[in-house]
Amino acid sequence: MLGMYDMPTLQPANDRFWGLIRTQLGGGPSRLTRDRDVWDVWLDPDLVFAQTCGMPYRTRLHGKVQLVGTPNYGLPGCAPGYYCSVIVAREGDERDLTALTQGIFAYNEALSQSGWAAPITHLSGMNLTPTAVLETGGHALSAQAVADRRADFASLDALTWALLKEHTNLGDSLREIASTTPTPALPYITSNGQDADHVADAVQAAIANLSTEDKQVLHIQGLLGIPADRYLTVPTPPTPQALQPDS
Repeated sequence: MLGMYDMPTLQPANDRFWGLIRTQLGGGPSRLTRDRDVWDVWLDPDLVFAQTCGMPYRTRLHGKVQLVGTPNYGLPGCAPGYYCSVIVAREGDERDLTALTQGIFAYNEALSQSGWAAPITHLSGMNLTPTAVLETGGHALSAQAVADRRADFASLDALTWALLKEHTNLGDSLREIASTTPTPALPYITSNGQDADHVADAVQAAIANLSTEDKQVLHIQGLLGIPADRYLTVPTPPTPQALQPDS
């Protein structure tokens, strides 16, 4: 499963990426999974290859899966293999972050590093807390909520923000107001029953064999071996319910 960055325009490139990985592995599922709950896939004892998020990995998956490696997306302002969140507001809304926190913060889900943990940690460092929150179910949906005036600001994974600007018109409706401290990017994982080194070698080879066009579409530049402790030491903030028990 490569569902973290698998909007319809990216699916053909992701299919070709998995096809190259599968060839290098010498077997595996014939196609990517797109019709199952992510947790069912991540915790499947037969999992060959998937991408998860840093917060699910450190809070629930560590010890139950193996890290394969971390893709390097070459994101501006981030070290190789790292990413950050971009906090956005509506174009034309000139309020600063302090003022925006008096409105509604849109987030994709509470177990998202980029959509919840990173921005709440960033705001906490400024002694700020959102007055109200809106759970949307996805980064693009959070961005749309801000554009549609159902929320005042949102936090988007920096790669997702880049993809939304490339493939949708949301980039014209929103403006960047802050970026969070970079943390390790979304890691590839495999089940504990797999040979993680073999999978990593297959992914490395697949990236090398991707066409220039697919590399550009997926923004992928390589695979790095970021150790587990880099993920496990990232701060985990309170849940939305703990922050706003009456919301």
